[in-house]
Formats: sequence, structure tokens, C-alpha cells
Amino acid sequence: MAKFTDIDLRAPILRAVEEGGYESMTPIQSKSIPIVLAGHDLIAVAQTGTGKTAAFSLPLIQLLLSGEGKRKPKTVRSLILAPTRELAIQIEENVRRYAKHLHYKISLVYGGANQNPQIKSIALGVDILIATPGRLLDLMDQGHIKLHEVEFFILDEADRMLDMGFIRDIRRVVQKLPDKRQTLF
Repeated sequence: MAKFTDIDLRAPILRAVEEGGYESMTPIQSKSIPIVLAGHDLIAVAQTGTGKTAAFSLPLIQLLLSGEGKRKPKTVRSLILAPTRELAIQIEENVRRYAKHLHYKISLVYGGANQNPQIKSIALGVDILIATPGRLLDLMDQGHIKLHEVEFFILDEADRMLDMGFIRDIRRVVQKLPDKRQTLF
């Protein structure tokens, strides 16, 4: 089984992975991380609990290093879209854990909560935004979030989002993204 030290992850990311108690990659991680690091789009399917979040977030965190400091007010460098707030919260916790030795601005926006703290968290721009479709669109419509500078777009549990009827919302989000971006499903 491949180890995280076998791939070209930067020291702060590897340190966070090791602190989390991880050594070996799961099959989804060993297959997808090199593809994402090479800059390719990716469609991947894996069961819950197989390390899918690390499979997309570890290379994302590394790839963002090359453009560190490019954050602009109200803009987003990478967008992770999740179908539910519970999943969005879980993703945000994992991303923060993997990026804890770096100086990224990570924000979370979802419905069912006061939007004012969320607006404040994105006002100066974010490196990684984890969002649910409804709240993201609300904040976009209000002019609080701009997606024209997104470098990485991750649609987590895309099949579930389609089953939940989010196709129109996803299309609206994608229309606001730049053509030149890396996309992961």
C-alpha cells in the first residue's frame, strides 16, 4: 500500500497528515492524488469512509501554495460544494486539519445559520470556501461572493446533489466560474 511520503506533498501538509495518524493511502487517495497534483480534472467514485475528502483536499491545499497571497476581497480561490450543511461542516473540519500548518483563509457558508458571520468571513477573500448550494447562491445574489477567480472547483457527492434536485443551482454556480479551472467530482 502506498504511503503519503511516496507522493510529493510539501512538508507542512505531510506533517498534518502524520499528526492525524495517517501513514498509508487508501485506494481512492493513491489513484487520485497524483492525477490532481498533475493539474488534471477528475471524476471519482468511492464509498463513504474511504478517505475521499483527503483525496481531493490534500492536493488542493498543495496546489494553492503556488499562488499564495493572491486572495482579493470577496473572491474565492477554491470552491468545495457539498449537498448538506452536515457534510460541509465535516469537510471544513478535515480541510482545516490538513492545512493547519499553512496560512490559508478557509470559510464555511451554509443555510440555517445567521449569514452575517459568514459574510464577514468571506469579505477579504478566501483561499478555500466550503459551501452548500442555497447559501452560496444567496450570498452571490447579494454581491458578497464572486466566483470569477476560482482556480479549483470540487463538487462533493455530486450524485447525491443531483438526487436532491440541485441541478439548477449547480448550473447557476458553474456559469459564474471561469472556464480555466481544475474541476473534481
